[in-house]
Amino acid sequence: MRAPQPCGVCGAAGAAKYRCPRCAAAYCSVPCCRTHRADGWAGRAQGSPTSCSALSSPTDSPWSVDDILAEDDEQDRVPLQRLKLLGESEELRGLLLNPHLRQLLLTVDQAEDKSSLMKKYMQEPLFVEFADCCLRIVEPPEKENILPE
Repeated sequence: MRAPQPCGVCGAAGAAKYRCPRCAAAYCSVPCCRTHRADGWAGRAQGSPTSCSALSSPTDSPWSVDDILAEDDEQDRVPLQRLKLLGESEELRGLLLNPHLRQLLLTVDQAEDKSSLMKKYMQEPLFVEFADCCLRIVEPPEKENILPE
């Protein structure tokens, strides 16, 4: 796994845990990612006049899970095959039809302090149902722990 690089936006030494999927520029946080996209930092970081937003599509520049996870995050890694199961789940699709849940997810995605917001939302039954559904898909319960019906 790669050693953390300095952030291409704010310059924080060794803080860049993430990479832009379009141009592979390193950055350390959501605010730096937003700045990178908005201000065309990709062109400056790569020495090219092209900004990140001007590049064609995310599939043109391959990226991997290694680009977004540090070594200490290894225990949190979910195999790509299991993540793909999320998109195939009818139960999960049904939950995502709920506009209230969709708004909660958007709020978490856009929040600066995601951890405190997650703690708050984990008190909401709908959000807990969503989280439990996702966990059942990516980490199915072991068969010996399931009681016969």
